[in-house]
Amino acid sequence: MSTSSTATGPARDSGYRAVLGRRHVARLLGGTLIGRLPTGMAPIAIMLLVRAEDGSLALAGLLSALFGLAAAVGQPLLGRMVDRHGQTRVLVGATGAATTAFLLLPCASPTRHPVLAALAVVVAGLSTPPLEAGLRALWPVLVPDPDQQRAALSLDSATQGLVFVAGPLLATAFSAGAGPHTAVAATAALGLLGAGMVVSAEPSHTWSPNAREQHWLGPLRVPGLRVLFASLAGIGVALGAVNVLALSAAERHHAGWLAGLLPAALSVGSTLAGLLYGRRTWPGSPVAHLVTVTAGFTAGWLPLLPDPAPSVAVVCAVLPGLFLAPLLTASFLTVDALAPRGETTEAFAWLIAVIGTGQAAGTALASLAATAGPLVCAAVPLTGAAAALALLHRARRHLTF
Repeated sequence: MSTSSTATGPARDSGYRAVLGRRHVARLLGGTLIGRLPTGMAPIAIMLLVRAEDGSLALAGLLSALFGLAAAVGQPLLGRMVDRHGQTRVLVGATGAATTAFLLLPCASPTRHPVLAALAVVVAGLSTPPLEAGLRALWPVLVPDPDQQRAALSLDSATQGLVFVAGPLLATAFSAGAGPHTAVAATAALGLLGAGMVVSAEPSHTWSPNAREQHWLGPLRVPGLRVLFASLAGIGVALGAVNVLALSAAERHHAGWLAGLLPAALSVGSTLAGLLYGRRTWPGSPVAHLVTVTAGFTAGWLPLLPDPAPSVAVVCAVLPGLFLAPLLTASFLTVDALAPRGETTEAFAWLIAVIGTGQAAGTALASLAATAGPLVCAAVPLTGAAAALALLHRARRHLTF
């Protein structure tokens, strides 16, 4: 795959229309997006379920964080299984387990039986099917042309932001219209639908894993990937704090709609910027892009520190989002270049895992910080992003390829 560019201008024959026109691409991309909606829905749905039972915000945030942490732990394990055994068996088994756990969660009554609820949340998280990592392993098969692969990854990162636009909005809409139990059930149903679209597509069930023996550390033995993944954990902290920041602000300003709209605004900014970023080639390497857009992502959190009015907060939330999809695209290109042969799925699963681990930490930290006031809560995403920027700037030499 081409990993750098020296001229600015439209990429040759690498537009989104050309990528989407290739066989199976639209179905696999759409199925992955639908199947990943639980990633965006579950954190909000879990918190709303707990709050509807008069549970504390701390319990709601901690259960939501537990889901994210379990999902982060499960992704590399499932990714390694895909690299060894193929996509079909792993995706089918994981989807079945996650669906069952989601359906059992409301029955556990999180406020009365927090241990049972935590167990259901852990199973749902651990079993989150590695659809995102699986799609990125399929891109070289779906789109052999290197220029189109770059456009495909840009499209991938931009559209993945829709998960965090539609997910919170769907969760809050289902909860408002039919109750939080229905929101959790809808989360399970959409995950099942999307995974079914993927596993029934020919490229997924015919994809052949590399059968060679893998190093016990997997992709983590590559120093550059360790640096990248550590920095992305800081990005995850920022993203994980958003849901708590939004829910806290919604309750403080008596504006329930803010709980879903604030995270969605960030994702809208990400989607728009990602589509723009992928339409052109840009001078410099993906690593240079990564450092630059991480600086912008960090600065984007500053306007949220003074606890602006709800309508202003929604506009401000777009700002860090404008740098998120380009940041992810540059990260994807870096992973693709540095990942050992035959371990691509696991490498991308680690990328997802470290962001998810950061999200879980960010959710937990923001839940605790919310009790200290809005300024402290809003400082959590800024701190996570700043830590990522500092690490990238200090250790960027390890990312050279």
